[in-house]
Amino acid sequence: VQLQASGGGLVQIGGSLRLSCAVSGRTFSSYAVGWFRQAPGKEREFVAAFGGSSGLILYADSVQGRFTISRDNAKNTVDLQMNNLKPEDTAVYYCAARPPGTRIRDLRSYDYWGQGTLVTVSS
Repeated sequence: VQLQASGGGLVQIGGSLRLSCAVSGRTFSSYAVGWFRQAPGKEREFVAAFGGSSGLILYADSVQGRFTISRDNAKNTVDLQMNNLKPEDTAVYYCAARPPGTRIRDLRSYDYWGQGTLVTVSS
């Protein structure tokens, strides 16, 4: 499975960005895709993810109500719409894919990772 993240950039506080993850190489429905982020000097953390075929979606508490994950099965893409961005959202954002039935929030469940896209939120 190959993942390609895009859409990062510089945005002002309160602004919006939409990240996109293009998934290729295996049947899109065989894996559940999620987003993680890593801020400078910090560990990589869970942001949002699909729970597989059940339709379940999970968000980190820090982004709940501001971020929305969505997918387009026809295009094999998973997007992350980020609204009301804050300075603490500044990080490199990664999309990743895991086999169904594994822990959604645990980055160790994810076998495949994209290269990351930088989001910088400033005043």
